[in-house]
Amino acid sequence: MDSSTSIILGVLFGSIGLGYIVYGRKQKKGIALFSGIALCAYPYFVTNLVLCVIIGIALMALPYFIRI
Repeated sequence: MDSSTSIILGVLFGSIGLGYIVYGRKQKKGIALFSGIALCAYPYFVTNLVLCVIIGIALMALPYFIRI
């Protein structure tokens, strides 16, 4: 993956993850907190562009489908 694309995706999913972390802590929603932490961390480990986008979308949709 190109380094500029990697940085842009990391910032995008990291900022969304930060929003999920804040929401999860304030509302006491564990799945949103977990998704936020995962969204902030996974771009460091995934180098494939398509896989990075698919995982990011799946982690963003996870709190919608799993309501705990």
